[in-house]
Amino acid sequence: MTESPSETDGCRSAPANCAPDSRTVAARLAALSHPARIEIIKHLSASNSCCCREVVDRFDLAQSTVSQHLKILVEAGLVRFEPDRQRSRYAVDHAALADVSASVAALVNSCCSGR
Repeated sequence: MTESPSETDGCRSAPANCAPDSRTVAARLAALSHPARIEIIKHLSASNSCCCREVVDRFDLAQSTVSQHLKILVEAGLVRFEPDRQRSRYAVDHAALADVSASVAALVNSCCSGR
């Protein structure tokens, strides 16, 4: 995530100016804060898309638990939900995941650039 100097200065003088982006990043990081959701992301990344049953079959978790994890990932924008007849399909939103990676890298760089 590249920012112009004026955007960076705006964040320092008025944190509310950066809140939407920071909130999005925080929500996505929170969605990734559970080990099962990280494993679900890995599984979805290895295939084009999966239905909930395919994820349940892969992990030792109840269907309701997998559904809840998928819901959290979808709400955070990390996974796309696509209705497909009787089985809904889930796929990783690679652009959203790349945005999280870039945001974390920018944060680390801004905090550790002088070291």
